[in-house]
Amino acid sequence: QVQLVESGGGLVQPGGSLRLSCAASGFTFSSYTMGWYRQAPGKERELVATITSTGGNINYADSMKGRFTISRDNAKNTVYLQMNSLKPEDTAVYYCKASRTLSVFTTAAYWGQGTQVTVSS
Repeated sequence: QVQLVESGGGLVQPGGSLRLSCAASGFTFSSYTMGWYRQAPGKERELVATITSTGGNINYADSMKGRFTISRDNAKNTVYLQMNSLKPEDTAVYYCKASRTLSVFTTAAYWGQGTQVTVSS
């Protein structure tokens, strides 16, 4: 059974930091691109960052560059998101996603249940 379990969310003051974790099980973690996405109330889910299976290619949404760092530990089947200099507009539910292209027509994708991040004084 595939599971992605996010943790590390919470309430933080503006300018503060949080580290999110996503523990994976039930699939070959090291073969999947991992990503963090977020969804604020009333808004569509948006990309935060992605990291390829070996960590060799990392991408960030422009608004997160320089503040957020995605990393992974394939030995622990875990992906992380270090968030620094947090702003109120970073408030959202943060989701972990695993994806892998299986063929030209097929992509496997799994989502976690999300963890709430609230940035407020």
